[in-house]
Amino acid sequence: MTLPPAIDGRDALLIVDVQNDFLPGGTLAVAQGMRIIPIINRLQDLPFGRIVATQDWHPRGHVSFTADNPPAPDRWPEHCVAATWGASFPDTLAQAHIGLVLRKGMQRDIDSYSAFRDNEGGHESGLAPWLAACGIRRVFVCGIALEYCVRASALDAVMDGFDTFVLDDACAAINDDRRDVHRALRDGGIGIITTRDLLEGNETS
Repeated sequence: MTLPPAIDGRDALLIVDVQNDFLPGGTLAVAQGMRIIPIINRLQDLPFGRIVATQDWHPRGHVSFTADNPPAPDRWPEHCVAATWGASFPDTLAQAHIGLVLRKGMQRDIDSYSAFRDNEGGHESGLAPWLAACGIRRVFVCGIALEYCVRASALDAVMDGFDTFVLDDACAAINDDRRDVHRALRDGGIGIITTRDLLEGNETS
């Protein structure tokens, strides 16, 4: 996929799960989480038509919590419990341009990595039709963590008909080796670019 032209009102920035529990000091911290926040703040100055931020917003005893459920893949320490500090955005994340906050994973018995639907695909969040109604054609995804909620959201954005790009340097990853997730994203029709690519494209337009 070629580099995108300058950002305009048909583009959306999707900021995935930049929350205290996924940052240093949180219960499920991703080491490089703090590094991406200034990058995401800079991205928000571009003329996106819509900027959306997601939050994991789990009830206590959620199916993804290791302490409350039998051992299984994709279970984690308790995190992002609704209305707690851990579920909140950090103070350092710029929020003035965020037009929609989408909370996910609110059902006790099913998780939702993606901003668009739950992990079983049975419940749609409504994000896709909302973006389409706003005239959005392209979605640029950043946030935490690249291998999980960023990846799931990007793949679903493509499935819902949007041209989709992941801003790699604006994503925090659990694994330093990103080759496997990059391959999966490209195989899914997603462009992998950097913030520099996007900023330079706008500055020269």
